Amino acid sequence: MLIIMKKHAPEEELDQIKEYLITRDFDIHQSTGANRTIIGVIGDTDILDDHEIEAMPGVSQVVRIKKDD
Repeated sequence: MLIIMKKHAPEEELDQIKEYLITRDFDIHQSTGANRTIIGVIGDTDILDDHEIEAMPGVSQVVRIKKDD
């Protein structure tokens, strides 16, 4: 799963997302570019609710990565 943050989202909103994921035992990989930050979520993301995450402050979009069978 990828969580794409809004352009220029404040650090507090980014920290809130990371804390939400880490407390649920997910590993994360953060990639910060000139305009956006993307958080890669590592683990069984089937238990996460896309809509709940998209409603969090600073989140622009949630993208699921299709699993290979």
